Amino acid sequence: MKKLILLLFLVLLVTGCSKDGNTLVIVTEAGFAPYEYYENNKIVGIDIDIAEEIAKRLDKELVVKDVAFDSIINELNSGKADIALAGMSITAERQEEVDFSIEYAVSKQVIVALKDTNIKKVSDLNNKTISVQLGSVADSYVTENFKNAKLIQQKKFLSAAEDIKGKKADCLIMDELPATELVKNNPELKILNIELFTDKYAAVVAKGNTKLLEQINEVLQDLIDSGKINEFTINHTK
Repeated sequence: MKKLILLLFLVLLVTGCSKDGNTLVIVTEAGFAPYEYYENNKIVGIDIDIAEEIAKRLDKELVVKDVAFDSIINELNSGKADIALAGMSITAERQEEVDFSIEYAVSKQVIVALKDTNIKKVSDLNNKTISVQLGSVADSYVTENFKNAKLIQQKKFLSAAEDIKGKKADCLIMDELPATELVKNNPELKILNIELFTDKYAAVVAKGNTKLLEQINEVLQDLIDSGKINEFTINHTK
């Protein structure tokens, strides 16, 4: 009996999900300022502010897990987390695996490069080395549209940024708001005035978790209507 109790305890510990009813486990990739990033050894950001509001409304204790971006969906579907808030874009491919909330942000994909880059138009990307975050919409976009480009896929967004600074890549394709933060802190970089595409962010839950999704949507709608998400954005982009 003692062995059985210990085994059950270990299962709950490993899954890390709110099976005890008291916690809400959020999974993210904390290298994506201003949405999720470390400050004084604590994960903060727009998505974390949203997560705190959801946890408060559900009367849960918030637990935030930092994982590689390309493992987030598996964290949800294996029961290791309840919600993903990670600047995750809604795509048809992802909708086959998980369920998305209503959108809470719209983002434009941009090109970041060194200031002396010779990239002038979209077609120039075809013969370049492009760094992206593995599993991101930029990853899919480059794979589908630039067959002659060399693609570097990094687990962490910040590693992709280092590829440009170290001249291992010609450019990085990423979301506009995090790109703005990146350029602000790295004066040798710039955002190119080239239009790519826009995408929409949403919270994510395991496929079929309808009850939790409805609760999230209610909180998100209130945060949008009250201007709270705009307030969170301003607070993390000062």
